[in-house]
Amino acid sequence: MARLVLLGALLCLPHVGVGTLGAEGFLPSGPHNCPYKCVCAADLLSCAGLGLRDVPAALPAAATDLDLSHNALRRLRPGWLTPLSQLRTLRLGHNELDVLGRGVFTNASGLRLLDLSSNALRALGRHDLEGLGALERLLLFNNRLAHLDERAFHGLGALSRLYLGCNELATFSFDHLHGLRAAHLRTLDLSSNRLGRIPVADLAALPAFLKNGLYLHNNPLPCDCRLYHLLQRWHERGLSAVSDFAREYMCLAFKVPTSRVRFFEHSRVFENCSAALAWGLERPEEQLHVQMGRPLRLRCNTSAPAVRVAWVSPRQELLVAPGSQDGSIVVLADGSLAISNVQPRHEGLFVCLAAGPRLHHNQTHEYNVSVHSPRPEPEPFNTGFTTLLGCAVGLTLVLLYLFAPPCPGCRRCYRRTCRCRHWPRAPSPLQELSAQSSVLSTTPPDVPSRKASVHKHVVFLEPGRRGLNGRVQLAVAEDFDLYNPVGLRLQAGSESASSTGSEGLVMT
Repeated sequence: MARLVLLGALLCLPHVGVGTLGAEGFLPSGPHNCPYKCVCAADLLSCAGLGLRDVPAALPAAATDLDLSHNALRRLRPGWLTPLSQLRTLRLGHNELDVLGRGVFTNASGLRLLDLSSNALRALGRHDLEGLGALERLLLFNNRLAHLDERAFHGLGALSRLYLGCNELATFSFDHLHGLRAAHLRTLDLSSNRLGRIPVADLAALPAFLKNGLYLHNNPLPCDCRLYHLLQRWHERGLSAVSDFAREYMCLAFKVPTSRVRFFEHSRVFENCSAALAWGLERPEEQLHVQMGRPLRLRCNTSAPAVRVAWVSPRQELLVAPGSQDGSIVVLADGSLAISNVQPRHEGLFVCLAAGPRLHHNQTHEYNVSVHSPRPEPEPFNTGFTTLLGCAVGLTLVLLYLFAPPCPGCRRCYRRTCRCRHWPRAPSPLQELSAQSSVLSTTPPDVPSRKASVHKHVVFLEPGRRGLNGRVQLAVAEDFDLYNPVGLRLQAGSESASSTGSEGLVMT
């Protein structure tokens, strides 16, 4: 009986939990709708490098990052992203997509990053990117794009970085940016295309933060004087998009591919260009110097009343009412910007973006704010002056002491003092003197045996005996003759009387 029960359990086991394997030994679907051969890890789904020609039918709804790159996808069917309501990143690079079509991204309202690089796209239509209202980064480089609809990016209100490099674009409308909103756009890569006509006035009207992220290198740009002066000014201002790729900015001198010259290295081509042609192209930013801790208010001065006003801070933060995230910057109802306590983080370029029915869509006003530390209060007592005064007084007293003859009264007082005081003929015991002590020996003028000048003074170093190891020690020579130094009496220590002296004379 027990054997029958065990045999029945073994026969039912494959039907209960094991299932059947596919033709290649893989399970066709996991417990959470993980596609065949794909890798599912929490909210990540990777089907890269599998040679897929179509998107898998069953996609897990919890996926926020979907990687379908390095496959052979040719088409994307409309509504294929409907189950992925939480999708934030979609990678479709290195496929064979040559057209997108309407409705492909209608259910991707939460998408932040879309990678369509290294495909075969030739054009972007007006409705190809509909439904991507939250998209921030769009990668379209290394395609075959030759045409962009005038409103191809119209619905991408949050787009900040657009990469269109390595395509076949011959023109690009900087006037309306093909529907892009200049308030959010920070990077526009148009490098390595076929741009041969550049509207210089539209380039000059771009916001300063977009000029810093506008890449135009490796294009057959015209050797136009106005364009040359504009790019030269950007280069001098240190805009990274120009300064980082200065050697790769080319222009055609004679409208043939073999006449390419470098903008910033072949100045002879532009030696006849007048700087007056570039006058008024760019409106210079207004320079403001503010002391740290003081209030600051910036007004968006426009040629006509503005309906909407936004600001961009030096930290590339878009500022609209009520203000910045940290609360230090406030956007008022009239569109002006107010800072109650200016700090070093507020230093840099503030750009005002104004929009209205009679205004250019990206009319800007720029303020370059420099923050300075408060000056220290002057000291009530000038120590430098008093030090200088003390040195002058001390030097005067020394000169008077050395060169001014003593008065007769002082001389009589000095003689009286000498009669009363008994000068020791022998120096003080060496045990009582310090190794760093010095003795000032004066020469009285009334002693006839001393041939030295009346006002000459000699200082002898008389170090102590301790630690000298028998070195010669100099005693005070009261009968020392400056003109006959041989008469200097040396007093040697008892330990070594034959040692030679190393100390010298110090004249004052």
